[in-house]
Amino acid sequence: MIEAQSPEVTIQAQGDMSLLIVDDDRPFSTRLARAMEQRGYAVRVAESVADGIAAVDGAPPAFAVIDMRLGDGNGLDVITRLKEKRPDARGVVLTGYGNIATAVTAVKLGAFDYLAKPADADEIDAALRAEPGARADPPENPMSADRVRWEHIQRVYELCGRNVSETARRLNMHRRTLQRILAKRAPR
Repeated sequence: MIEAQSPEVTIQAQGDMSLLIVDDDRPFSTRLARAMEQRGYAVRVAESVADGIAAVDGAPPAFAVIDMRLGDGNGLDVITRLKEKRPDARGVVLTGYGNIATAVTAVKLGAFDYLAKPADADEIDAALRAEPGARADPPENPMSADRVRWEHIQRVYELCGRNVSETARRLNMHRRTLQRILAKRAPR
C-alpha cells in the first residue's frame, strides 16, 4: 500500500525551491527577491494579478508570496489559481490592511499563512517553511482594540474610494464622527 505524503514532504523531497513573488511595489519585491535568493529560493517576480496567474499557469511554483491588493485586482485570485495548478504549493499572503476577515478568506482559499506588511524576509521564510498546524508565537506588542477598529475604518474608507459619506453609511456611523476619526493619527 502506498502512503500519501503530506504537501511539505512532497516539496522537500523534490527539492523544489521555486518561489513566485507577486507584488506591485517594485522596490519591495526587488529587495525581497534578493533576500529570498540568498536563502536558497529560485525566485520569479510578477507585478500584477494577470502576470501572477500567467506565471502560475506557465510553471506553478512550490512557494508564493502574494500581495493582497494589486493594481489590477485581488491577490487571492493568484492563490486560488496556484492551488488549482499545484495543491502542494505553500503561499503566504501579504497586506497592509491586516484584518481577521481577510486573513480567514486567504486561508480558506489556500494560503498557508497571512502576514501584515511590512513583513521582512525572515518572517516570510519562516512562514513558508513552517510545519503545518504550527502556531506562531503571539506578537510581543499586539494591536490594541482601538488600532484594530481604526484599521477596519481605514480599509472600508479605501474600499469606498475615500468617499466619507459612503464609508459612514457602510459603517453605520455619523459622517462627522467618521471625519474626526479619519483626521486623527492611528492609535498604537
